[in-house]
Amino acid sequence: MERSRVAGEAPTGTRILLASLSAMVAESVTFPIDLTKTRMQLHGSGSATGTHRIGAIGVVSEIARKEGVSGLYKGLSPAIIRHMFYTPIRIIGYENLKGFIVGSETNNGESLPLATKALVGGFSGVIAQVVASPADLVKVRMQADGRLVSQGLKPRYTGPVEAFTKILQSEGVKGLWKGVLPNIQRAFLVNMGELACYDHAKHFVIDKKIAEDNIFAHTLASIMSGLASTTLSCPADVVKTRMMNQGENAVYRNSYDCLVKTVRLEGIRALWKGFFPTWARLGPWQFVFWVSYEKFRQLAGISSF
Repeated sequence: MERSRVAGEAPTGTRILLASLSAMVAESVTFPIDLTKTRMQLHGSGSATGTHRIGAIGVVSEIARKEGVSGLYKGLSPAIIRHMFYTPIRIIGYENLKGFIVGSETNNGESLPLATKALVGGFSGVIAQVVASPADLVKVRMQADGRLVSQGLKPRYTGPVEAFTKILQSEGVKGLWKGVLPNIQRAFLVNMGELACYDHAKHFVIDKKIAEDNIFAHTLASIMSGLASTTLSCPADVVKTRMMNQGENAVYRNSYDCLVKTVRLEGIRALWKGFFPTWARLGPWQFVFWVSYEKFRQLAGISSF
């Protein structure tokens, strides 16, 4: 049987296409969980005093009751647009940087220590997030708009194009990158946990003969990477979400101010608001993405990630 081509020999365009397709599938399947997480993180944002805690089930019930089932997909289109840039850049960037450091196209980076993989994953995530930040901003704003609809108010935006246009007109080009600092901080932590942990865990499972390079190994690796990336990134995700949801009347001056006010007004636990919805999303998201991506690579005659 002809051996599959290694990543270094695979056309970059092909890997970009496969990563984009896999990300679109994963995002569509898990988007309602992401929306739930965002609403939970915004609950109490800007409040002068602490606010009544609300759980994931309560948030989902409220959205379904007040906005209908379609409300669970508010902001899906900009989320997909974001992943058409974000995911290919971070995934292909990680592979290429890993291969460059190893200096061998046939090694695939298995010999790299976990700490090095973590730094490579974090750096790849930062580059990807800087590029995709405007689409991420539009997604967060549209997800937050659902709360206005549930209160009988008119949403700020009717769609991603209008959201992009209004933000550009009222806040300028710089406004499209509002919250970019907490954004890239989160991206570094997420990808440090996700890419490095998935890569390392999968090869550990295979090397220890716990499983072959199949869906079982991919599932175990995705669960571990989801937990690691959620734990590391949740505080930065809360800050990022609140910073990006601000309009012209800003509640927080910067990321540090947001962090301090959140802890002072709502307690340290507020930094992990939406932890379980985030983990519940990252687990399935990574499972769907990695299983799809690995399968697409196999069909294309490319070696596994």
